Amino acid sequence: MLNNILRGFELHRACQRPVLAAIITMAKRGAFIVLEGGDRCGKTTQVALLAQALATLGHPTKTLKFPDRTTKTGHVINQYLTNSVEVDDKAIHLLFAQNRREAESSMRALLQTGVTLIADRYAYSGVAYSASKGLDLTWCQRPDVGLPAPDLVVYLDMPPDAAAQRGGYGAERYESTQVQTRVRSLFLDRLRNDRNWAVVRADQSIEEVHRDVMAAVLTRAIRPAVEEGRVLGELWVGEVEPMDAATKLVRMGVTVHVEGGEGAASAGSAGEK
Repeated sequence: MLNNILRGFELHRACQRPVLAAIITMAKRGAFIVLEGGDRCGKTTQVALLAQALATLGHPTKTLKFPDRTTKTGHVINQYLTNSVEVDDKAIHLLFAQNRREAESSMRALLQTGVTLIADRYAYSGVAYSASKGLDLTWCQRPDVGLPAPDLVVYLDMPPDAAAQRGGYGAERYESTQVQTRVRSLFLDRLRNDRNWAVVRADQSIEEVHRDVMAAVLTRAIRPAVEEGRVLGELWVGEVEPMDAATKLVRMGVTVHVEGGEGAASAGSAGEK
């Protein structure tokens, strides 16, 4: 009788294996990849090429761009970046952070259903650009603590003088050689880490940059996240004390409203730190 029971148990386990395998396959998450770099270094082009290449390999993909200028906070940010309005440095930093936070739930849902996300800029840009104006780097990180952490950050490195020669340079607020030099230093010296960053020379041809980006993504994002099932991380958790950007905005007396389809912002003088 014992042998019959054991045989039945083994048969039951054998029947379960295909079902379990199917569940595991269905549960595979997408990878989260971020392309960072200075202005006019070719991020948008490389995001599009990467998405197309991964889709060809059978990976469902979706591209994101931060800031998202289509939301209420995004309208304000767009006005600020195009020099249409002036906003306090801390207030605009928190608006950028809130803009990213607005996308968090949809990002997590897509990743858990197996969609690979490719972001054109992320929290690292927010921190680098604000810190380049003299704000404390750790303070700048706090509103983004707990966001989904990228499996890989690909930093497209281009000397600011070279970027300044590209078309359209200078149209927005931060597009000056002085600002870009400070931002580049913050990216490479303060924010980069060896664990999940890859630095790619962006002053190569488009094809050469794509080749290097693709090589890094396949080995350091797709393989560990999608094929090996690495758990999605939480940005800066355990390293930096978190801060709720939306609550902080209210305490600073910052309001965001929409008039005629365009955003506007005003800031009080609460003196928050």
